[in-house]
Amino acid sequence: MTNDKPMNPLEMLAFIISKQIKDHEVIYIGTGIPMVAAILAKKTHAPHITFVYESGGQDPENLEMPWSVGGPMTWRKSPIIMEMAYSFGQAACGMVDKGFLGFAQIDMYGNANTHQIGTEFTNPKVRLTGSGGNNDVASLVDKLVYVGLQDQNKFAKKVDFITSPGWMEGGDSRKKAGLLNDGPCAVITSAGVYDFEPESKRMRIKTLHPGVPAALAQLASGFELLAPEGEIPVTETPSKEIIQILRNEVDPSGIFISMPS
Repeated sequence: MTNDKPMNPLEMLAFIISKQIKDHEVIYIGTGIPMVAAILAKKTHAPHITFVYESGGQDPENLEMPWSVGGPMTWRKSPIIMEMAYSFGQAACGMVDKGFLGFAQIDMYGNANTHQIGTEFTNPKVRLTGSGGNNDVASLVDKLVYVGLQDQNKFAKKVDFITSPGWMEGGDSRKKAGLLNDGPCAVITSAGVYDFEPESKRMRIKTLHPGVPAALAQLASGFELLAPEGEIPVTETPSKEIIQILRNEVDPSGIFISMPS
């Protein structure tokens, strides 16, 4: 069935995230748009990836969209189902290539906060969900991709609490802290795609979405964004065929790619 409605921002986000996934990678998947992106990648450019769901399901055969990482579709015809702690152990042993995390705040070095807003631990302004598996994923998977909305509050000069360690204070501080993996490699937001400058480990614009100028991306950030030399590339957009796969095969019920009415 053909659905010719214009692409919405959630579909764009799912597509961009899917392009971060390379064929044959082992992917640690969290609830929401990362699930959409992983299934899209497997149905398009990366058919040989292996799914590791946070709840312990490993690479289910049926790719019907789960309602969360604890949904039964994450276990359907899985070759193995493990407890959550074992799936983190899998990452600790170097057997997970890439993971995806959200954030309430993130700083220029990719340190993320999902604990609280406000620096007073016993009396925060807002108490958030906490770590869940976020610290484990950030500390253990080989490469980390952050996904979220962008504004000055979320792109903070300094996060109120480090739930998920990024490049710490920049440079080689992550390695000195004893974290052995490659750390965050990308941040994908409603404005663009960011990577980290190799030496300083500061966040850098990689591409900006169509219609988003660099000045607007900077305005939506609480810290200075580094930029590449020359013209900033525009983020690739999905083809009509990819959008139809998203709507008809990946998430036909619109669990995660439907915009709130």
